[in-house]
Amino acid sequence: MIELRSYTGFFTFLIGILFLCLIFNLSLGSVDIPLWEAIKITLGYPTTKPTFEYILLDYRIPKAVTAILAGGSLGVCGLMMQTYFRNPLAGPYVLGISSGASLGVALLLMGSSWLGGWFVFGEVGLRWAVMIAASLGSVLVFSLILIAAVRLNNSTSLLILGLMFGSFTAAIVNILMFYGSKEALQKYVFWSFGSLGNMDSSELKILSVVLFIGLGMAVLAIKNLNSLLLGETYAQSLGVSLKKNRYLIVISGSLLAGATTAFVGPIGFIGLAAPHLIRLLIPSTRDHKVVLPAVFLGGALLLLVCDSIAQFPGSASVLPINGITSLIGAPLIIILILRQRK
Repeated sequence: MIELRSYTGFFTFLIGILFLCLIFNLSLGSVDIPLWEAIKITLGYPTTKPTFEYILLDYRIPKAVTAILAGGSLGVCGLMMQTYFRNPLAGPYVLGISSGASLGVALLLMGSSWLGGWFVFGEVGLRWAVMIAASLGSVLVFSLILIAAVRLNNSTSLLILGLMFGSFTAAIVNILMFYGSKEALQKYVFWSFGSLGNMDSSELKILSVVLFIGLGMAVLAIKNLNSLLLGETYAQSLGVSLKKNRYLIVISGSLLAGATTAFVGPIGFIGLAAPHLIRLLIPSTRDHKVVLPAVFLGGALLLLVCDSIAQFPGSASVLPINGITSLIGAPLIIILILRQRK
């Protein structure tokens, strides 16, 4: 707690930057909303522009909240995976959860085309069907990982198994894409781009509940994560149950990565880049009581910035968020590697 208080200024700085980026993000879109109006509406002050209030409250604020929750959750998931596997290149999707979600969506979209269009959905029904299919795919892979975690005795074997699950599901998706119709293939490709702006209030509530459960479990794992910084042998000497610790981290990471992928699509590099960025900003500590909340804020800030870049001011065009995160995240990782030559 004392160490956390010593970083109050740093957290205040992160929260302040996050708020400024949030206001700037709310002003972007096909309708030009002045920054001052965005600030007034966000803080609950009355405005003379009902149209601005409708656009912000019904569309832009839910999208921004989704970006904050998804970015923060992916960052925390990436931090846990990097600590648990002791691998700086580990990210939210090393367990194959995202690949399972992709498989579920591919089976729904391209598998239904094999059945002669037997599954017919409206726009809203299709969105819910995609979310359910992605969730089921994530749960399937998660169940296999959890079963394997019972039999495996070390984190390296679990990491390799997760990568193999990801490769296997990706191979099935590629076969489905080869035989799928053009319309189904187009829908799947659009889903793989990722989207933060298709969430209504009910979907956002469900996503928030699942992510808060995953984040709560991550907070419970802080003490164990700190003990793992010096290796599993040291953690075990401190009385940490490696098996229970593995379950807690795997379940938490699966909830965070699976729910995010199911609701907003696969978002790359945020979970990989955010922990490295925060470690660069606060190199004096590795205590997860400080690093974990900082990574949540850093991941939220990073995805919010990427979402702002993806939007053309005054235009209805929006670039794929997954492409922007890769364009920003990959050079960031390269710079970090070059700065830390050792």
